[in-house]
Amino acid sequence: MTDQVSYAANEDKTMPAVCYALYLLAFATGITAIIGLIIAYAQRASAGPAMQSHYTFLIRTFWIGLALMIAGGVLFGVGALLSVILIGFPIMGLAWMVMGGAGILYGVRCVVGLVFLSRGEAYPRPYAVIA
Repeated sequence: MTDQVSYAANEDKTMPAVCYALYLLAFATGITAIIGLIIAYAQRASAGPAMQSHYTFLIRTFWIGLALMIAGGVLFGVGALLSVILIGFPIMGLAWMVMGGAGILYGVRCVVGLVFLSRGEAYPRPYAVIA
């Protein structure tokens, strides 16, 4: 375990930190997450094993967040169509909960990833859905 930490501490942590910052900035702008995703895809192949785990985690964070937001958007659209017969309002409420949960999961994954990065550690389970 200490070998992994010392090995990861020698790798450059700048670009993963920039990606995490761009992801978190996406709460305000939206578009910066796509820039972070492009950087993560571009840097993953040339990174060491510890930083590769962070890039993999970043890429999965983006796609999981996007999938949940699309699911919430579809639910909202269905709810809006069904609101004519009043059953759509609970569906739209569920859609807001799904999208809110997606935002919370996205933010938590970014913060947890930053914590591991600041310690100089590889992300232990980059393929996990829940951080």
